[in-house]
Amino acid sequence: MVLTVSAPALAFWTWVLIYGGLLPLSLGLFLLRTAPDLGWTPALTGVLTGVLTGAALATAGVVLVFVRARLPETPSQNMPPRKE
Repeated sequence: MVLTVSAPALAFWTWVLIYGGLLPLSLGLFLLRTAPDLGWTPALTGVLTGVLTGAALATAGVVLVFVRARLPETPSQNMPPRKE
């Protein structure tokens, strides 16, 4: 069974993953940098989990950019409709 996804849906999920991953990644890095007194507490574990999750989501979005680049191009994908 082959999964077929339209180009607009693939573009949507690409940017959702990239921006959705960069948000927890940047927030987690900010918290790690500004709150060094957290030590090894459950709060720090949660922050590190957020950083790793954000990095994984952003990486998945970047991979989707390359997947989209490898898809065969259809004539109607990048061209406006022709007026005759």
